[in-house]
Amino acid sequence: MPAEATLLLDNLETIGSPQLWTITVAALVALLALDFMLTRRPHEVRIREAVGWSVFYLALPLVFGVYVWLSFGSGVATEFFTGYVVEKSLSVDNLFVFMLLLSAFAVPTALAQRVLLYGIIGALVLRAIFIALGAAVLQSGTWAFLLFGGILIVTAGKILKDALSGKEQEVDISSMRTIRLLRRFMPVTDDYRGSRLVVREGGRRALTPLALAIVAVFATDIVFAVDSVPAVYGVTEDPFLVFATNAFALLGLRALYFVLRSVLAKLRHLNHGLGIILAFIGIKLVLHWAHGVWTWVPEIPTPVSLGAIVAILATVTLTSVYANRRDAKPAPLATAGRTSGR
Repeated sequence: MPAEATLLLDNLETIGSPQLWTITVAALVALLALDFMLTRRPHEVRIREAVGWSVFYLALPLVFGVYVWLSFGSGVATEFFTGYVVEKSLSVDNLFVFMLLLSAFAVPTALAQRVLLYGIIGALVLRAIFIALGAAVLQSGTWAFLLFGGILIVTAGKILKDALSGKEQEVDISSMRTIRLLRRFMPVTDDYRGSRLVVREGGRRALTPLALAIVAVFATDIVFAVDSVPAVYGVTEDPFLVFATNAFALLGLRALYFVLRSVLAKLRHLNHGLGIILAFIGIKLVLHWAHGVWTWVPEIPTPVSLGAIVAILATVTLTSVYANRRDAKPAPLATAGRTSGR
């Protein structure tokens, strides 16, 4: 293996000491337990409550980023903030799919936050597994950067193809294998039974539609984890930072859903932006691999990545706003300026 490639693998040391890992995981569990307590009694989330929790969960990564800056330097902090922006933008797309699933299963508004919480917990567990696998793959050789880059470029191509063709995201429950499998082995009640997942009906156990909705959310979490973890590994090779960015991006999704549910559908160009971001990070990973083999190949610095990602997100937001305003304008009357004929 070339000396440069060996040096790249040596740089996989993590800033996460056992104490920092323990504190982070304990804080994460505590926040999830708090969220679970808040959703114990199903209720319709009002906008004031959702905004308050959203601000809290947006402040947490800022505080953590300042800690990383003071403790480990500006370079590591920039990696964290860049990874967080990438993961947050991908999680918004994740949130949009959650919204489609909640609608497809006709989940009552009071139960929506419970489904979202289970979805977030599932996403965190899956990402933790994929992060560990990603770290193991990276330790096996620099070819992993090429593999991750290829995955992201292929994914970006699919997203951009669907976005440019005008194909809207949709959820077909009947085509989900997990849902069909569950229906085959267990009966399902016709209506929701509060927050219960399993009930006894006709002398046998039956699933509620809430259980099916949660399983469907878990299934989509797997797809998003496949894209999300390689994307953040394109920003930082530190497993602790990868985990932290994913955790901070996912924690506030439950509250953010109720703030953005009326806005998500209006971000019509979001998938265009996500496709470009994934392609950009995929190219960055491929260049990173190539630089380890041929030192003359340039790399994309993390500050440049952060600036590019923010610029892409700002651009697609502005173009979405412009397109919505354009479509909202009333069409000019064909008879304008004509006389009444008298």
